[in-house]
Amino acid sequence: MSERRVAMVTGAGSGIGRASSLAFARAGAAVIVSDIDEEGGAGTVEQIQEEGGKAAFMRVDVTEEDDVRDLVARAVELYGRIDWAHNNAGHGGSPQLIEDYSRADWERLLTLNLTGVWSCLRHQIPQMKAQGGGAIVNTASTFGMVGVRGMCAYVAAKHGVVGLTKAAALECAEDGVRINAICPGATRTPQLETFFAELEGDPRVAEEAYVEREPIGRLGAPEEIAEAVVWLCSDAASFVTGHPLVVDGGWLAQ
Repeated sequence: MSERRVAMVTGAGSGIGRASSLAFARAGAAVIVSDIDEEGGAGTVEQIQEEGGKAAFMRVDVTEEDDVRDLVARAVELYGRIDWAHNNAGHGGSPQLIEDYSRADWERLLTLNLTGVWSCLRHQIPQMKAQGGGAIVNTASTFGMVGVRGMCAYVAAKHGVVGLTKAAALECAEDGVRINAICPGATRTPQLETFFAELEGDPRVAEEAYVEREPIGRLGAPEEIAEAVVWLCSDAASFVTGHPLVVDGGWLAQ
């Protein structure tokens, strides 16, 4: 990959977003790191710079479209273009049944996990079209491929991300802009640790139950998801668009 490439990552302060930011930098890209968590985002930039890479941080709340617009403008101001984007910001929320969801919780999770991705696409796509191409990866989930009890808003949003990815890919196919989704399985991130902690009972038991359901016998690592993200953005995936790539240790194959 060319060292002149520029990558943008949302939700880059920890977990999969941090891992993909580091992976983009190792592939030679300058990285625009964004997150609502300023300390986490700054930490990601520091790690990239310690490895000799180039990165800048911007605080962004993807539920605020002005923030997303300003992020794209800032990337172009700093580096002149955006070649790759990983729209990763999102959150699963607390497990609860449909009848226990408040409307506010439902709308908050849909806005963050689905509308936030749409806002990113809305501002990234015109820039990529104008510069002659680019590649975007949206973070969906295995929960965007199947139903799961107690996670209705997250499941609905991630199914929406898969559908949005397919529709956007078709709209951009003739403009040199490829758009795909990554569908991670259970991956050892701070969010997953919080999820385990919020479940009833011993979090270690919850983790063991997840591991037992994994054909590969363990949880995923953020770095494994990041490698798939970078591949989808690379020239090696030049004939891949509109695809939800599942990286889940075989969980959905059961």
